[in-house]
Amino acid sequence: MTGLRRDVSRRLVLGAMVGAAIAIAVPRLSFALDLATAKSNGWVGERRDGYLGIVDGAPADVKSLVDGINQERRDAYNGVAASNSVPLNQVEALAGQKLIDRAVSGTYIMDAAGRWIRK
Repeated sequence: MTGLRRDVSRRLVLGAMVGAAIAIAVPRLSFALDLATAKSNGWVGERRDGYLGIVDGAPADVKSLVDGINQERRDAYNGVAASNSVPLNQVEALAGQKLIDRAVSGTYIMDAAGRWIRK
């Protein structure tokens, strides 16, 4: 296999693994309704590093929701990074882009400058 084909093949496998990690890291149903509410109220948004962030003005109880989901995501990303022998930050960045791409219109996402914007 040529170097280019091997690199493309590796990126496809890594992309599939990140997709699976995102699916695993999606919060349990009990959290899903809370997360959906937090996002629709503009309290939570997707960051470029693959984790949730708290938007200014969010109630204090949103922090525990975000912390729990981010820990699940971190665990899943670590698994993908270890099984593919790639740096964690590469998996986080790929997951972040996929999550931002999938974010529903009107929800907050973090732009490249670190500002919260509505998608």
